[in-house]
Amino acid sequence: MGGWPLPQEKTLRVMGWADCSGKSLQHPPSSLPRNITSLDLSFNSLVMPHHRTLLKHFPSLHSLNLSSNGKLTLSPGVFSNLGTLLLLDLSSCGITYIHMDAFKGLGNLHTLLLRNNSLQELDVPFLLPLKALFHLDLQHNALVSVDTWSLQLMETVPQVRLEGNPWVCDCSAHPLQQWLQRRRAVQVTCLSPPGLRGQDIAALDSQDLGCQIKQRFARGLSTAQQITVPENNTTALPASKGGRSWPYLVGFLATAIGLSILIALAAKCKLVHKNFASYRHRPLPEISSIGGSPMEDSSSWDRGSCGSHSIPDAADLQAEDDDGFIEDNYIQPSEQLPTKGERELHRSM
Repeated sequence: MGGWPLPQEKTLRVMGWADCSGKSLQHPPSSLPRNITSLDLSFNSLVMPHHRTLLKHFPSLHSLNLSSNGKLTLSPGVFSNLGTLLLLDLSSCGITYIHMDAFKGLGNLHTLLLRNNSLQELDVPFLLPLKALFHLDLQHNALVSVDTWSLQLMETVPQVRLEGNPWVCDCSAHPLQQWLQRRRAVQVTCLSPPGLRGQDIAALDSQDLGCQIKQRFARGLSTAQQITVPENNTTALPASKGGRSWPYLVGFLATAIGLSILIALAAKCKLVHKNFASYRHRPLPEISSIGGSPMEDSSSWDRGSCGSHSIPDAADLQAEDDDGFIEDNYIQPSEQLPTKGERELHRSM
């Protein structure tokens, strides 16, 4: 009697579907037909390869369920051989980070389920290879905020689920609030601050989020751009860049004005110094007929103290004449004194 072959794994083949869930598998089974289109490997203990692809022998898969497999680490290109995959379920796998190339090669993926993981932030470039993605499920992760660029990338995905995350509803949540309003998404609520806990983010406004001043400033810049564009017929800079350039302009003008003032002060000081020096060079007094010499007058001029000078008057010149100082040039030959012999002769007479 021949017996039925006993496969190592309990499998159920219905139209190419294989059920290998709950078997504590660390690696995908190798005894499965290569032409299967659906594979369920949930509730196992799979170890993801680091430098090679997963399920490289099953290129025809359309659906792959890897949910509840402990802590999966998605290395770059781990699914790159599954180009026909349409649905990938990675729910409840303890995923904390997704590499931007984790889903490389999944250009036909339609549905990506990432709910009930531990994602704290979205490195949303992982969506770039997913050109055909229609449904993205990010419910019940640890997301508190999402940046504007990530929201722009998710704009191309028709269905995005963000409920159950601990969203912080401050001014940084304003882009998310506007995005949810455009998408008319299901209720996405705040966890903090306490005053907004449980409230629908899409129903809030900028005042509720605490960024009223910033929004008014942004609207003012936007209005200024609308006014200047028709007049100048040029492309206006974004409001954020215009707001950042004015401090540089003010600094440049202040520097130019300061340099001009310093140059003017330097020129003025040089002119004042030149005029002050010219006052120190006074003409020498003329030679008086009384007998004063230029040398004597100039010496008496220089003897003034602390920069104050006095001009000698006629009385001073007369006093100098009374000292008996007579220059030789004023003694005539006929006025020479008599000799000793002449004085004796005069006495005897």
